[in-house]
Amino acid sequence: MPTFEWKGTARNGQSQTGMLVADSKDAVIAVMRRQQVVVTAVKEKGKEIAVPKFGGRVPPQLIAIFTRQFSVMIDAGLPLVQCLEILAGQQEHKVFKKTLITIRQDVESGSSLADAMKKHPRVFNDLYTNMVAAGEAGGILDTILQRLAQYIEKAVKLNSQVKSAMIYPVGVISIAVIVIAIILWKVIPVFAALFAGLGAELPMPTLVVIKLSNIVADYWWLIGGTIAALIFFLRRWHETPKGKRILDQIMLKAPIVGQLLRKIAVARFCRTLATLTSSGVPILDGLSITAKTAGNSIVEDAIMATRKSVEEGKTISEPLGDTDVFPTMVVQMIAVGEQTGALDTMLSKIAEFYEEEVDTAVAGLMKLLEPLLIAFLGVAIGGIVIAMYMPMFTLIGKIG
Repeated sequence: MPTFEWKGTARNGQSQTGMLVADSKDAVIAVMRRQQVVVTAVKEKGKEIAVPKFGGRVPPQLIAIFTRQFSVMIDAGLPLVQCLEILAGQQEHKVFKKTLITIRQDVESGSSLADAMKKHPRVFNDLYTNMVAAGEAGGILDTILQRLAQYIEKAVKLNSQVKSAMIYPVGVISIAVIVIAIILWKVIPVFAALFAGLGAELPMPTLVVIKLSNIVADYWWLIGGTIAALIFFLRRWHETPKGKRILDQIMLKAPIVGQLLRKIAVARFCRTLATLTSSGVPILDGLSITAKTAGNSIVEDAIMATRKSVEEGKTISEPLGDTDVFPTMVVQMIAVGEQTGALDTMLSKIAEFYEEEVDTAVAGLMKLLEPLLIAFLGVAIGGIVIAMYMPMFTLIGKIG
């Protein structure tokens, strides 16, 4: 019979390792369970598994579902390896499936779950792996996974609200630009030829529209290339630290949208830091991870400045108030949380409040954008139509 090496945790919380001769891995788990040892890893001696290299993004919705299912299985007492094997077997996403298989192999070979996950940063970020490490160290992995699932679900909801607020106006404006371009390119030349044949005297609005039509017809390739080049260089510039900082500063100071982005940043900061601190992650590590997930370089700089001050012995609230990024109410509530020793609870309450504020702000923004977009379409398309019909009114008046 084969010999198996196992790792596990005894009832008193101490880690144990050993070797056992058995028919299968399940037999090893059954024997150790009778000895009141929870097995975390089992591997057959002499068999090493090569780790494949791959990468790829996994939708956060899938990670949230996986995390919640993983939590239920751990809470039910199933060994880590068996949980990962079951979850990998039911996974349809190819990259995620391969990732889970590799993590299972690493855990089976004796690695901790957090260390195995850290090898896949494109799937499990620093926040995730640090919380898992804290859960393993404290023996509360199931609780940590539940908090992670809740955090990811709330983050997905927040991101979807931001996308829904942006998709509608961008979509309407894009369609309007395409329609106007087609009218100027194909329709206006027909009217221009008609007016030229009739010898009509054209008013200034009509001349402007016809001139725009000629520019679009003659230089459409230049216009399209210029727009594409601007978008390309703007995106490349945004990838540089200086460009990202300037554009993020402009976005935060923009009317209406800036306030929405600030509320989103506050909600994300408080939710992330609350999840980390309540899970036992040290505050300095928590601030570093939170800064990386801020989504805005100005907010990230403010959080890192706060981290530096905390490292020097100051409170969190004092340097946060000096950054001029976080509202006064948030700073004061964090100060109360620090004084009462309930920082994670206070951060969670702030996050809930600002998540509701984001809901209200997105709904208000959509109501405001609808009439503005309708007015834009009416002025743009209606102005072109009126400009092209003005000469006809003149001609009809002369005939009459």
